Amino acid sequence: MNGITLTLRALHHGERSLAKQLSTAAERHHTEHEVHHVAQDLVLWSNDHCRRVAETGRHYELDLDGPPEKSAPGLVSTLREKSAEAVGRRPEPGLLLLHDLRELHLAAAGNSLYWEMLAQAGQAAKDDRLVELASFCHPRTLRQMRWTNTLIKTLSPQILTSV
Repeated sequence: MNGITLTLRALHHGERSLAKQLSTAAERHHTEHEVHHVAQDLVLWSNDHCRRVAETGRHYELDLDGPPEKSAPGLVSTLREKSAEAVGRRPEPGLLLLHDLRELHLAAAGNSLYWEMLAQAGQAAKDDRLVELASFCHPRTLRQMRWTNTLIKTLSPQILTSV
């Protein structure tokens, strides 16, 4: 296994993990409509990235799964939604939201670094497949980071000063 295959594996794992975190945040913060809906949209991006990495990985003899199958809403997800509705906009959910946004940002930043490394390796190896993959996916990952950063900037003053 070489550095490119290790990076593809890390990206695959990172995108699957980010999709799961985004999905969890969307459920947990159901009453925050922007967070809920945008996070659900961003899950689709990470799932698409995961699928693209798996397809590219086959060229490097990697057997990577596609994105995780969306499961039917279970007890845990229903409990998250109901608890989010019950607590509404008390300070504690605000702090949890900031924590979740921070974790999402860090996960996306980790993926962004892997996309950059993959793009650089693709250029050095003159591998158009890697360059095209990174050129398509990396800007979306940067957009995920900008979204979390914007929400953190917008929400932090009110949440942190009202606790």
